[in-house]
Amino acid sequence: MKQLLVMKFGGTSMGSAERMQIAANIIATEQARRPVAVVVSAMAKVTDLLLETLRRAELGDRQVVDSNLRTLLERHVEACDELLGTEAASKYHDLASQAVQSLVAEFQRIANGVLMLGERPPRSVDEAIAIGERLSSVLLAYYLEWRGVPARSINGADVIVTDAVFGNASPIMDLTEQRCREKLVPLLAAKTVPVVTGFNGATRAGQPTTLGRGGSDFSASILAAALDAAELWIWTDVDGIMSADPRLVDNALVLNEVTYAEAAELAYNGAKVLHPRTLAPLVDKQIPVWSKNSFNLAAPGTKIVSKLDQPKGVRAVTSMSNVALISMEPANSVLSGTRLMARALDALALDNVEVLVFTSSSYRQSFCFLVRKQDVPAALEAVESNLQLELAHGYLKPIEVDENVGLLAVVGEGMRGTPGLAGRVFTAISKEDVNIIAIAQGSSELTIGIIVSRQGMEKAVRAVHTACELGMKKVHA
Repeated sequence: MKQLLVMKFGGTSMGSAERMQIAANIIATEQARRPVAVVVSAMAKVTDLLLETLRRAELGDRQVVDSNLRTLLERHVEACDELLGTEAASKYHDLASQAVQSLVAEFQRIANGVLMLGERPPRSVDEAIAIGERLSSVLLAYYLEWRGVPARSINGADVIVTDAVFGNASPIMDLTEQRCREKLVPLLAAKTVPVVTGFNGATRAGQPTTLGRGGSDFSASILAAALDAAELWIWTDVDGIMSADPRLVDNALVLNEVTYAEAAELAYNGAKVLHPRTLAPLVDKQIPVWSKNSFNLAAPGTKIVSKLDQPKGVRAVTSMSNVALISMEPANSVLSGTRLMARALDALALDNVEVLVFTSSSYRQSFCFLVRKQDVPAALEAVESNLQLELAHGYLKPIEVDENVGLLAVVGEGMRGTPGLAGRVFTAISKEDVNIIAIAQGSSELTIGIIVSRQGMEKAVRAVHTACELGMKKVHA
């Protein structure tokens, strides 16, 4: 749709009535200029509250479930009162309050079902945790309506069609485009702002799904692509994509522009500005993305585009600490290392375990892979189940897990063909007496992934940032 702007507001940008008012100001300003569609996250920490409630319900802890339900209702009723608590807004306050109570009752119904069953069916979990976004959507939509900006709360399940991978679904774009033409385009044509829930969708048959934690970014890019938007703005609580985590590096800089590939690699390797899958739907249509700070409207943010005239070298360094390294090694030459790798990766894929880094070496054909700590039980269960005979008969050595590791990733499209760069990175790390455990680099030379000891990771990040002059040189636009 010509000139359409899609804006996504994250959990902190929706975290209180005050933040919703600021979001509404931004929406009203832009909607006066051009068509606007909005995607919202749940209020900050609400998704965690919902997940914890379901977990405690599975354990039969009704007392905590009831307490969490009260907290959920009170937080959203309070926001409703602050947004629409005046006499002039009483009509919209009543509508919003009714919607909030209805949605909390819907979550309570699912939580009570989990209490009775003693288990959390994946489909029910996806239906339940999307209620956080639905609560945000109705509050913002009714507040916009009262402000004189026509708006409509839209459940993402009604417009984003996905596969049936509950908890980490992927969009079916042709069906999603059709739904968007049916449900969103008429609203936009009537100058009404659709306030769409992020994070959730539904299968062809209407079964609720979610797009993975942090998936509201992904929802926004799916809708931007489906609607042929002119651009996508993602509002967070940081000034943009930075050369390093500013909590670790004092002189980290905001990057004026990065490419889709660089932004995706940074997100995948720990930068929290974007969901890792956000950019995939936008690449073919080359829809530009802005990462902006709703807490600092004066900051220009970072623009994400298809390509740049890249300076040579590294653009940014990022890191992840909540990871674990799983190592496997054949006990002898009877077991093919290549076949072992294939079976291990196949088992992980079938259980939807994301592998962050994979590397192998030596004639013994040992290999290791890095996963998030929360995925370790699922990864071990998947691999051990697939290879139970080899483990039982001693063809495969016991699988080792090391949680005392961290991942450091050096990213930049300008790294391709730059001699001496890897040496500079490794030298900087070694000078800090930080042990390098494993290294992985793809053929594109876009990213070097380095697994180091956890206690040395932060020192390594600072050392690489300094060695590559990321905080000193001008960041090219």
